[in-house]
Formats: sequence, C-alpha cells, structure tokens
Amino acid sequence: MPLNVPIVENILSANDRLAQENHARIDAAHVFSINLMASPGAGKTSIIEQTLSRLADKLRIAVIDGDIATSLDADRAAAAGAGASIQINTGGECHLDAVMLRGALEQLDLTKFDLLIVENVGNLVCPAEFRLGTHKSVLIASVPEGDDKPYKYPGMYRGVDALVINKIDLLPYIPFKMDFFQRGVEALNPGVKTFPLSCRTGEGMDDWVNWLLSNIERG
Repeated sequence: MPLNVPIVENILSANDRLAQENHARIDAAHVFSINLMASPGAGKTSIIEQTLSRLADKLRIAVIDGDIATSLDADRAAAAGAGASIQINTGGECHLDAVMLRGALEQLDLTKFDLLIVENVGNLVCPAEFRLGTHKSVLIASVPEGDDKPYKYPGMYRGVDALVINKIDLLPYIPFKMDFFQRGVEALNPGVKTFPLSCRTGEGMDDWVNWLLSNIERG
C-alpha cells in the first residue's frame, strides 16, 4: 500500500513544530516578520528594495532571501539598505521550510531589528504548504502573470494574510481583468488585505509601507 500521504503528513507536521519554535524566537525578540511569496519575476526583490528605500532610515530591517542558487537577491537587499542580509540557497528545493529559516535566524541577533523580511523561493505551489514561523504571509501577484492565477493556484491565495498586486502601471497594455482576478481572490480569501501598487512608479507603495508600520506598532 502506498505510504505517500502519511509521509507527507509527517513532514508537514514536523515542519509546523519547527515553525512554532521559529515564531517563538522571533516573538521573543519583538520583531515583526513577513514571508513574501510569489512566482518568479513577480517583483519580490523589487518590493523589498522599495520598502527599504522608504523605511531603512526609520527601522532596523533584516532580510533573508531564499533561492535555488546565487546570492543576487541578498546582494540587492544589502545594497538597498538592509541592516543584515542573509542568503539561503536551497540546493534545488522549490521552497523555504522551517529548518532552513531556523538556520538563518541563528546567524542573526534578532534583538537588533524591528522588521524581518523573508523572501521565499519563486513558486506558486510549494511555499504555501510549508509554514516558516513568520507573523504574516504575503503573496505578490503581478499583472503580467495574468488574471487567472487565483483560479489555478487556490492553495496559495487561500492561506495568505495580505496580497500585493504589483506592476499596475502595465494595466493599460496587458489584458488583465482586475474584477475577474479579484472575484477569484475573494472566493478563496474573503476580505484579504490587498495592495495594488507599482514598484516602477511608486504608486500604492505608501499604503504597503503604512501597513507594515501599523503592524510593527501594534506588535
């Protein structure tokens, strides 16, 4: 008899236990943390750069970047003003998990930071299944990806605390039906906090930054 289902359940259960430990560690340091997820090219690193440009002089920000290879994203975060920037190379894994994040957290003195941004591996499937222990999960969608993604990847859209719709400056040039997209999102995640924005023009970035600041102040 196939054992695939029990094995997967055991893996996720073990990951969830470690995620709880990560969460407790971050909480103890009084740091607000987010897990940024998206498909490749949606703009995770660009949003991190724009966030740093607006907040680096107000907050102490650490960035942990997950990718299959290279340190390009971590280098960009450091150049944009991150107080610490750590790269996790997954060696082929299509997502970060709680074990990987724990290893990165051990390299940080979290008490020196106000905000921790975790950039997950670009993927719309696996990251939704593996909790990391951050306070909020944020999905970045982008206009060039198309308006059908909530319907194709319901698991990703269902479980996030906030949704960023990036590259809205391209709406006049790409056949993206915002109402169709938002109906799909609403069916999966009613009332999810949504931020339409453009990293290129800066439109909508203030709302995103203010949301981060409000969460930090509440925490």
